Amino acid sequence: MARPWTPEVELSPDQARGLIERAFPALRPVRVEPMGEGWDNSAFLVNGSLVFRFPRRQVASDLVLREARVLPLLAPHIRLSIPGPEFVAQASESFPFPFIGYPFLDGATACRTEWTDETRAANAAPLGSFLRELHGIPVSAETRSWAPGDEIFRADMVRRLEGVQQRIRALETLAPQIATPPLLVLVENLARAPGRTEPPVWVHGDLYARHLLVDSAHALRGVIDWGDVHLGDTAIDLSIAFSFLPATAREEFRAAYGSIDAPTWDRARFRAIHYGAMLVEFGKGVADPALESAGIYALREAPSGPAG
Repeated sequence: MARPWTPEVELSPDQARGLIERAFPALRPVRVEPMGEGWDNSAFLVNGSLVFRFPRRQVASDLVLREARVLPLLAPHIRLSIPGPEFVAQASESFPFPFIGYPFLDGATACRTEWTDETRAANAAPLGSFLRELHGIPVSAETRSWAPGDEIFRADMVRRLEGVQQRIRALETLAPQIATPPLLVLVENLARAPGRTEPPVWVHGDLYARHLLVDSAHALRGVIDWGDVHLGDTAIDLSIAFSFLPATAREEFRAAYGSIDAPTWDRARFRAIHYGAMLVEFGKGVADPALESAGIYALREAPSGPAG
C-alpha cells in the first residue's frame, strides 16, 4: 500500500535541469545538485545560489503557488530569513505541476544539527519572537477574501485524534523505547481542549526541526518550506515549543511570544506529539535517521513540563 509520502512524479537532476533551462533561459547553463526530498517536494540547488522545488504529488502543486503569493506579503514583517520566490513556472506538457525557485538561504536544517538542551534553549526567545511577528501580521478584509484556510483540519484535534492514536500504537514496533500507553492517555485528554474562537491569523502550518535553519553556532537564522502557510490556529506553530525545545525553556519562549491561553497550549502539545509520531514513521520509511531522531525527541519532550 502506498505511503503518504509516495511520489506521483520523480525527477532526476537532468530532468530538473532541462525544465529550468526551458522555463528560465536566462539561467543557462544550469548546474543542478540534489538537496533532498520531502513528502511533497524535491529540492535542487541551482547554479550554487538558487533553490528550486518541484512538487512530487498533485496535492502539493497548489502549495508552491501559495508560497509565491503569500511569502512576499509576510517578509516585511519578519526579521528572520524566509524564502523569497523569484522564479515561478506553470504546469506544462513537460512537467504536470508548477515549480518555484528562490535565492539560497545559508544554514543547516535543525534536524541535521547536533543539539544539547542548552543549545536548544538558546533558541527559545528567537522562536517565540519569530512567531509573535508572524502571528501578529495584520490581515485585511481583502486578504481574508482569498487567503487559504485550514482546509485539511490541522487544528481539529478531535478529527485528528484517531489518526494520532494509530501512529502512537505503531511506535510499539517502530520505536519500542517510547512508552505508548501514557501518550495515548495524554492525547485523548489534550484533544478535549476547546478550539480557537479568535479570527485566524497567518501561520507557517508545518513548523518542526526540518524547517528551521540554524548557523554553525546553533542560532536560528531562518524558516523554510512554507507550502502549508494559511490563516489558521496559532497552536499549529506553537507546537515547536514542545517538539524542539526542552521543557525548561518553554517559559522563556512564552515570554518572548506573549500571552498563550491554556487551551491553545494544550492544542500545541497535541500537535507536537502528532509530529513526533509522524516523523518516526516517515524517518523509518525513508531511512532517514535524522528525521527519526527529531520525532523521538518530540515524543520524549512534549509530554514533560506543566500543562497550559
